[in-house]
Amino acid sequence: MAIIRQRAVATLPKLIQSLRKPAVEGRTHALPSLRRAFSLYDQINLIDNVPQDQLRFQGYTDTGFTVNGVEYEGSVLCVGNLLLSWSPNRLSQITPESLSIFQILRPIPEILILGCGRQIQQIDPELGRFIRSTGMKLEAIDSRNAASTYNILNEEGRIVAAALLPSGVSS
Repeated sequence: MAIIRQRAVATLPKLIQSLRKPAVEGRTHALPSLRRAFSLYDQINLIDNVPQDQLRFQGYTDTGFTVNGVEYEGSVLCVGNLLLSWSPNRLSQITPESLSIFQILRPIPEILILGCGRQIQQIDPELGRFIRSTGMKLEAIDSRNAASTYNILNEEGRIVAAALLPSGVSS
């Protein structure tokens, strides 16, 4: 079973790469640049040289996200370099059941970045308790900043997860 899962996870980046298509002009909003203008590390800027098999949010719309050149409609759940379509489309639909993957996933991500849509919203206390019970920290922010934060932490090699609602979702 573990070998099958490893093969599936190893195949996913190749599948994503084969599905790449050019973004439709005018529909997506570019995420802010992650490059720091006066960095001491300008000569070895890793963010500009992200491996092709590493997930990277490149844009967003009111209805979805662009990841590695592929447009995804609706909410997404990302763990490391694994991208899943995710059913909640409002903050109220995010429940312990919708995040139950984190009860069986190993290793547990150190942080779950929850993209609340257009604005930061109040998280249900029961949901917060569930997330902390898995061993993860919770950061609830708007989806645009959640995608950028995921990019930075994932690029640093940290074990991170993101549950993102599209930007068109508001309170």
